[in-house]
Amino acid sequence: MTARPIPETVASLMPRARAELAELVAFQSVADPAVFPRSECEGAANWVADALRAEGFSDVALLDTPDGSQSVYGFLPGPAGSPTVLLYAHYDVQPPLDEAAWVSPPFQLTERDGRWYGRGTADCKGGFIMHLLALRALRADGGVPVSVKVIAEGSEEQGTGGLERYAEAHPELLAADTIVIGDTGNFRAGLPTVTSTLRGMTMLRVRLETLEGNLHSGQFGGAAPDALAAMIQLLATLRSEDGTTTVDGLTGDTDWDGMPYPEAEFRQDAKVLDGVELIGAGTVADRIWARPAVTVVGIDCPPVVGATPSVQASARAQVSLRVPPGQDAATATKLLTAHLETRAPWGARVEVEQVGQGQPFRADTTSPAYAAMADAMREAYPGQEMQSSGMGGSIPLCNTLAGLYPEAEILLIGLSEPEAQIHAVNESVSPEELERMSVAEALFLRNYAESKKA
Repeated sequence: MTARPIPETVASLMPRARAELAELVAFQSVADPAVFPRSECEGAANWVADALRAEGFSDVALLDTPDGSQSVYGFLPGPAGSPTVLLYAHYDVQPPLDEAAWVSPPFQLTERDGRWYGRGTADCKGGFIMHLLALRALRADGGVPVSVKVIAEGSEEQGTGGLERYAEAHPELLAADTIVIGDTGNFRAGLPTVTSTLRGMTMLRVRLETLEGNLHSGQFGGAAPDALAAMIQLLATLRSEDGTTTVDGLTGDTDWDGMPYPEAEFRQDAKVLDGVELIGAGTVADRIWARPAVTVVGIDCPPVVGATPSVQASARAQVSLRVPPGQDAATATKLLTAHLETRAPWGARVEVEQVGQGQPFRADTTSPAYAAMADAMREAYPGQEMQSSGMGGSIPLCNTLAGLYPEAEILLIGLSEPEAQIHAVNESVSPEELERMSVAEALFLRNYAESKKA
């Protein structure tokens, strides 16, 4: 009997993929027990492990990592002498933010306007489903031609490094000839793209204290040092007037030399309001792929509703710094820490705590695996050539894997094109992108196996 072509097989599997993604999205798997119970992550981990077992994976294990999260591992042996490919995704997700702003419940997969909505649909539960689809298509086409390792991380979004530390302690576990990181995405829907660079990151919490306790603003305001005002002033020192990141001692003038990102397209992708300017200097690509960027991601202060006329005694903020390739995240952490410790006004007491860090990454796009992926994407996206772009986000594990396995080729692909709105409300995935990227991954694995025989 003639095997069905891979694109046809993947198309026939899409209803099953939708049902499975709905089951996986239903887990509120935010890797922070202060947000959702740990049992939600445990449920998602067990779901992933069961899915791997059902596909014939052996040695399936839930790995207890040093940050308290669980990563799921499985191994599928291929033909004798075949190369080994590691497929990566993560099952943990970002918090849903303002659930009232979601058009449909964040943990309930909902189809609307041709897209599937729900937290994690694109980042990165959909990435795990993409791996399953590719492997199922190959099995229907005569078998998976490579040995496959799958690792599904349980705390990627927290940046706490559990899997990185586990991999460093067990370096043989994830060893592979090629690593496919399924956690990025196309530059835009319908344009096949590999990600060639990632910014690293550091995450710090800063606390300011100025008083023993809150004071009546009428009785003491005007002379008593307000910790919240001090925090606002301190955070303002992290940007120049045009919005450029200004951390003392940190270089921020590198230019991007690859695929451009037209400003009009960026404004549309980012949904910038009419009349509002972009921040920073240089091209858009410079700013989001090649230069550091600071963001205040959280601040503790009294809410407007119920606020009292008080001078605040303390304030706390969480600050993220994206670190471009060519810079060291540990050095950037020290510079940002020193900046926060020395720039606080009025002698406010400062306490800085590091809560996450990951190094930037630059891939070798001249490797044979990239040629195999280019051929696969050309077939999966007829009439389109594979593009290479940067990504402003961070995947700290990439540098760990590159350090542990310097001979391994690392490719970054995925489902997070701009319309997906990952990390925001109303995250979604395009089922067409899921289908085509699954086809591309299956074809890549076949092409890569053939290239190793030559």
